Amino acid sequence: MASNLTPAFAYTVLYVKDVAKSTAFYAKAFGYTVRRLDASHRWGELESGHTTIAFTPSHQHETDDLTGTVQAPRSSAERSPLEVCFAYADVDAAYKRAVENGAIPVSEPEEKEWGQRVGYVRDIDGIVVRVGSYVEPRK
Repeated sequence: MASNLTPAFAYTVLYVKDVAKSTAFYAKAFGYTVRRLDASHRWGELESGHTTIAFTPSHQHETDDLTGTVQAPRSSAERSPLEVCFAYADVDAAYKRAVENGAIPVSEPEEKEWGQRVGYVRDIDGIVVRVGSYVEPRK
């Protein structure tokens, strides 16, 4: 009998300055389809498989009052305590598309010792995005 307490990873929520801009940026730079952008522009979602990528404003009373305020990096020498990772069959083309559509280049794709090709960019809010290949299972 399956447990009623077995979780499904449903959402990754990114707190951003402008929900509409971030939703459009991720769709264009990383190749996602917008699933939803509510009329208030306080919630956006992308089609991303089993887990939804969602966007909401950095500051709003629902979260600030309950769980505290979002602390954004103060400079490019700092980063958020979150990294978003997207896997692609063609990492170099995905990295190039991201940069051509407004992502800030951090590190061009290179082979990593763990068997993945990886490049890094920052999104329009400074969040680090890893553009990587699928990792081959260890043999």
